[in-house]
Amino acid sequence: MPTALHRRVLVIIPAWNEEATVGTTVSEVLAQPEGLDVLVVDDGSADATAREASRAGAEVLRLPFNMGVGGAMRAGFKFAQRHGYDAVIQVDADGQHNADDIKSVIAGLDHADISIGARFAERGNYRATGPRRWAMVFLAFVVSRIAKVKLTDVTSGFRAGNRRAVAQYLDHYPAEYLGDTLDSLVVAIRSGCKVVQVPVEMRPRQGGQPSHNPWKSAVYLLRAVLALVFALTRKRSTVNIGQAGA
Repeated sequence: MPTALHRRVLVIIPAWNEEATVGTTVSEVLAQPEGLDVLVVDDGSADATAREASRAGAEVLRLPFNMGVGGAMRAGFKFAQRHGYDAVIQVDADGQHNADDIKSVIAGLDHADISIGARFAERGNYRATGPRRWAMVFLAFVVSRIAKVKLTDVTSGFRAGNRRAVAQYLDHYPAEYLGDTLDSLVVAIRSGCKVVQVPVEMRPRQGGQPSHNPWKSAVYLLRAVLALVFALTRKRSTVNIGQAGA
């Protein structure tokens, strides 16, 4: 299995109308000393997201219409598999994920198939309150029991996967709300993928407006519970991950 410093890594950045931030995000990733490749999946943006990403040095894959994060990531996984990458890592276009943490999250793949950059792991000052926090605690407890390892942030999108994980994701990676994080993770674990978490620091959005408010937090709680129920009823992946390569 290649170690963190010897993997060929693709950074996948799903982006929808993120022209204000995507260029800076791409530049920060490309400035990392590991020599990472960057693919921005322009998810049907109506602004200059694709132009700004390309100008910053990213490969750009343009989707004809908005498919959501799940659809954008599936396109990125297919790209990674076709081009023979050893690992992928998702980074948000809005600048909340710190590019300096990419190496640490990738290093988690030395011991697992999926490595999660966790916001609630005794590092940084990211906080969630109210129903949103209740949902995160409950989900982490349940998924930790399934994975047989302590996890604190199972809805984090800052996560890496090796070839086994990519093959499994291409077999099952839902586009529904929370499906790209929670549902995909639960099915991957139940299908045999090992998971670890790595503490990271989250930053405020570098542009645009946060989407959270008390009403949306309550809706998040309900959707999170439903997403978990659906995930637990899914069939295990039909992919033989043991043959998918590390």
